[in-house]
Amino acid sequence: MREWWVHVGLICIPLVAVYLHIPPPQLSPSLQKWHNAGEAFHFRGRDIFYRDSYGALGSSDVVVLLHGFPTSSYDWNKIWEPLTQRFHRVVALDFLGFGFSDKPRPHRYSIFEQASVVEALAAHLGLSNQRVNLLSHDYGDTVALELLYRSDQNRSGHLIINSLCLSNGGLFPETHYPRLLQTLLKDSSFLAPVLTRLTNYKIFQKGIGDVFGPYTQPTDAEFWDMWTGLRYNDGNLVLDSILQFINQRSKHRERWVGTLTSTGVPLHMIYGPLDPVNPHPEFIRLYQQLVQRSTFTILDEHISHYPQLEDPTGFLNAYFNFIHSF
Repeated sequence: MREWWVHVGLICIPLVAVYLHIPPPQLSPSLQKWHNAGEAFHFRGRDIFYRDSYGALGSSDVVVLLHGFPTSSYDWNKIWEPLTQRFHRVVALDFLGFGFSDKPRPHRYSIFEQASVVEALAAHLGLSNQRVNLLSHDYGDTVALELLYRSDQNRSGHLIINSLCLSNGGLFPETHYPRLLQTLLKDSSFLAPVLTRLTNYKIFQKGIGDVFGPYTQPTDAEFWDMWTGLRYNDGNLVLDSILQFINQRSKHRERWVGTLTSTGVPLHMIYGPLDPVNPHPEFIRLYQQLVQRSTFTILDEHISHYPQLEDPTGFLNAYFNFIHSF
């Protein structure tokens, strides 16, 4: 019996070693095209990927897109072209630790740093003195609130925010229900290093699929592109560090919810009501109660946590109606 376990161990150890060193997948043609259309700028010694497209003639309007967790700027690919037909410039970035940007480890990822990344990108693109419209999703919503706070407080280097449109972000810790794996990764210093290395495509697909509606699931190719973006630069190994943003939301609730409720900037919320992370009607009722100056759009009942991917037409209609309302 003892020899049998020795043989099993000798077989399993190299298999596990091989598994843990599986290289990231190759970029699909569509993801490669997205990458080729972008550039990088340096932020505190790190490369940050971004896209900057010039669009509508006769307009000076700029929109900056802030993506969610755990994906990337590619989340905006289905609405990119329509946005370029409405705005003079459409800008998106991969936050530090996401997509095609650098993913340093160990590193103390924070919402504050990501907001500084956005401000540095705006300065790099010559947008520091221009009014910009922010369009955000999920994790990007919280980054947007920090940018809004800095703007309202007239902090040095802040953006001049013309409008803010949020979508399906966990703005309120009391109505936010992270997935089990997210909770384990953010709170378990012992398990997190193991779980990040053992996370594979099937686990990722199941987790992402659970926050899409049953009729709006990504295609196999779309799932694979999301996974590829995560695995690029070993992004799976920094998930636990990035997930500290959930704890940061609780710690800094007064700062971020406070600025949301007091700002004079035009606000809108686009909401997929089937979202298990920010469930209906609990989330939207609290949003209406606390953010009374904001307008909102509730999309069809089968739309979940990724409305810009699940219902790009409905998302765009809601956003353009908001932009044209002020």
